[in-house]
Amino acid sequence: MSEKLFLAIGEAMVELSQAEGGLWRMGYAGDTLNTAWYVRACLPSDWRVSFFTRLGTDPFSERMLEFLGSNDIDTQFIARDPERTVGLYSIELHDGERSFSYWRGQSAARRLADDEATLEAAIDASDVVYFSGITLAILEPDRRAALLRLVGKARAAGKLTVFDPNIRPRLWENVETMRTSLSSAAATAAIALPSFDDEASVFGDADIEDCAARWLRNGAGEVVVKNGGGPIAVAAAEGAIRRMSFDSIKPVDSTGAGDSFNGGYLAARLGGASPEEAAKQGHAVAARVVRHPGALVPRDKLGLSG
Repeated sequence: MSEKLFLAIGEAMVELSQAEGGLWRMGYAGDTLNTAWYVRACLPSDWRVSFFTRLGTDPFSERMLEFLGSNDIDTQFIARDPERTVGLYSIELHDGERSFSYWRGQSAARRLADDEATLEAAIDASDVVYFSGITLAILEPDRRAALLRLVGKARAAGKLTVFDPNIRPRLWENVETMRTSLSSAAATAAIALPSFDDEASVFGDADIEDCAARWLRNGAGEVVVKNGGGPIAVAAAEGAIRRMSFDSIKPVDSTGAGDSFNGGYLAARLGGASPEEAAKQGHAVAARVVRHPGALVPRDKLGLSG
């Protein structure tokens, strides 16, 4: 059986999280990287999981590259930029909820779509293409349009294209550009994975069903509306919108909850599970992740196959 390729496109950052005694723990994270991490944890070995980004040539970028490679995240599509570095963010926790500070203005990932030929070649080589609203937000407008065009072309060619809007208003030029870009991304997405709180604040959705219906109207083929531990909506263009509920969980650290849900969900769908069955696996993965600090929980602590 030939190897299949899952390609995640986005920004990876240095993560500083609070540790004991007033110290800080350094790790690596980023929304698309987080999902790639959990996809890798859940998929069998006949899948290769690759990350497409741009890093600097500084020591922190070097350490990140080594970290990814040593954890079975393929790095062949990571370009290097001698003029820029890797972004950094910190997490402070209060009762399991997060507050963030970012230093990403000089992130090399902002140029990840500058080499369009390489981006297109990576997408063409892939079976699954995954990207997010953060991926779009950090790009210049013409590079954003280029990425959407290439992903749309991949969907038309029959590849599984997946989009998580992951709305971060501060990263966008203005609200109208953000709304237009996210709506355009829907038409490129065979699967969309929005989060209700974010969507309602920007688009005014009344409930999770309303949110799912809007994504379907905008062209997404399959939609799962996450809801911060509350009921979720699962929908496909040809079927009814189904509401699902799960047992509530008190998180230790909610960092990466939605991204890890995505990873579990997508791995299950790629393994042949129905959307409803995949949602159960996504919830199970996220439930494990929020019981540990940081975005990337080591696989030996998750009890997952892959």
